[in-house]
Amino acid sequence: MEKQLFIDGEMVKGAGNLRKLINPATEQEIVTVYEASVEQVELAIQSARLAFKETNWKNDKEGRAVFLMKLAGKLENNLETMAQLETENTGKPIRESRLDMEDSVSCLRYYADLLMEQFPEKMEQWDGSESVVKNVPYGVTGLIVPWNFPLLLGIWKIAPALAAGNTVVFKPSEMTPLSMIKLAELISECCLPKGVFNLVLGDGKTVGQTITLSEDVHKISFTGGTDTGRVINEQCAKTFKHVSLELGGKSPLIVFDDVNIEQAAEWAIFGAFFNQGEVCVASSRILVHENIFAAFTEKMAEKTKKIKLGDPFSEETDMGPLISNDHLKKVESYVSKGLEEGATLVTGGERYGEQGYYLTPVIFTDVQPDMGIVQEEIFGPFCVIQTFRSEDEAVEIANGTKYGLAAGILSKDAERAERVADQIDSGIIWINSYHTPFVNAPWGGFKQSGTGRELGPHGLAAYSQPKHLNATAVVGDLGWYRF
Repeated sequence: MEKQLFIDGEMVKGAGNLRKLINPATEQEIVTVYEASVEQVELAIQSARLAFKETNWKNDKEGRAVFLMKLAGKLENNLETMAQLETENTGKPIRESRLDMEDSVSCLRYYADLLMEQFPEKMEQWDGSESVVKNVPYGVTGLIVPWNFPLLLGIWKIAPALAAGNTVVFKPSEMTPLSMIKLAELISECCLPKGVFNLVLGDGKTVGQTITLSEDVHKISFTGGTDTGRVINEQCAKTFKHVSLELGGKSPLIVFDDVNIEQAAEWAIFGAFFNQGEVCVASSRILVHENIFAAFTEKMAEKTKKIKLGDPFSEETDMGPLISNDHLKKVESYVSKGLEEGATLVTGGERYGEQGYYLTPVIFTDVQPDMGIVQEEIFGPFCVIQTFRSEDEAVEIANGTKYGLAAGILSKDAERAERVADQIDSGIIWINSYHTPFVNAPWGGFKQSGTGRELGPHGLAAYSQPKHLNATAVVGDLGWYRF
């Protein structure tokens, strides 16, 4: 199918670059994508602008809730098809793709329900007037997502943006647009007013930049790398555009010496290697109390070697390939870097199989705080194990990077875990678990891991701004204000 963009309510053929999408598990071409031209991106922006201005979308609260529920139902009915598209395009195991689809359905329904609970705030003022504070939409929103969770991260933005009454110009990663193209087809079946949702495909330098620099786009929400986020933030500043950024991480998982070592090792593996480690919150730094370091490292290495790599469509596969050959080479370069820096490679770092971008999961020990493999986001199946002696040292190490997205703590001592959590500079902290996002709670980071929050009421608030109306019953005398 050549019509892969969705502009002004219609599926249309892209007039920009042609891009061959590659299945990372087979290295074979999946399909050729027709990307948007700059002119088509501008058309999508104007379509969204007119839809916000001329339709009743921003005022039709009930209609927005009905749409979100209808889309959730269509996505649920097409769950297996969507999951297969996601796995083919990203290489993630099919079990994980199904979870992504289920979470996406839940997110749509959550915001449909939350929307109906939103009402203006009324206040009686000291002078007898009444103030009403309404949360109003920004207008046209530009939503940009990465390749690791193409549909799920997209829904995390689309659902609250539309729920708040905005219109949308959406750009998926140029490498993984397939599930979003299918979603656009489902949206086209939901009787959405023309121009409310638009899908444009292409890379950041052309399509993304056109969106972020446009004066007719009033809000940008971006998920991706910190360097790209910094550029987008600078671009948005030129027009004082509101911006939310969910960026990189180098998240610590602190393991105290009162844990069950086998269970702790399983959580560490899940935290570090879930989704091939291509996760912004991946626990790529495992901080282990020195009393259990040797036993823990041995157990984690033993279990890591048993991770089953292979066909992502197999129900038995634990880990799929990395997203691309270039990304595989990048992760491999960090294996070489770790060895050059003097760290000890415990296991992993080898290519797997005769085809596909597979890499066996990597564990390094004997690391120093200033090493590149400790400080830099690698975004692959790669972790380092560090040791600590005390709570204070654990906190110091945990906070010892420029990132502050997520963290985890494993301990039987609940008071200690909460005490340590209070001192960690991260936006999301799990105690005795890891990775799970909750649709009703905020998601986002501190420091150079971004600004703003997604999910929960905070996620809805990110797509609206307060508007204060103050009124008195009649026009009266100025009183002591008289000039």
